Amino acid sequence: MTAYYTVGVMTKPHGLRGEMKVYPRTDFAEKRFAPGSKLYIRAEGASPIAEVVVRSGRQQQSMWIVGFHDLNAIHDVERFKGMELCVEESQLEPLPEGTYYIHQLVGQQVYTDDGTFLGELKEVLKPGANDVYVVRGPRQKEDILIPAIPDCILSVDLVANRMTVHLLPGLLSEDDE
Repeated sequence: MTAYYTVGVMTKPHGLRGEMKVYPRTDFAEKRFAPGSKLYIRAEGASPIAEVVVRSGRQQQSMWIVGFHDLNAIHDVERFKGMELCVEESQLEPLPEGTYYIHQLVGQQVYTDDGTFLGELKEVLKPGANDVYVVRGPRQKEDILIPAIPDCILSVDLVANRMTVHLLPGLLSEDDE
């Protein structure tokens, strides 16, 4: 079964020529929304319902305006409002060493540098300056929020499904220490 990964969310039609406003969820928006790029449309987390080829794409502030071949009028694209644009796993771009896709990190078993099991990485937040990993485990009442910075993330082993972290003072609540 082919896995698909979201690269954008279509928020609403733009104009009358079948273009959609797209909120990018990729670091490679220039490539994903370039003319000729093949994308798939799906409801959030569901299987794709359509394959489309990008006709035009341009950035407008933090959004992208994307048009598709054979969808040339507003009534052709209105039904896709709120749906995701995604790519097949084989279309994912290679990443530099030491960087990972979010789907590779979610589910990692997280240990401290002294070997203590903290829990499982459940989510990656993107609040601004750096990503934040949400770790949920059996020892804590609340999720642990670990900044994705070199001082905290010591190693990631995708094969072993293991992440080793260094907990800076204050990352655990006093009840959990």
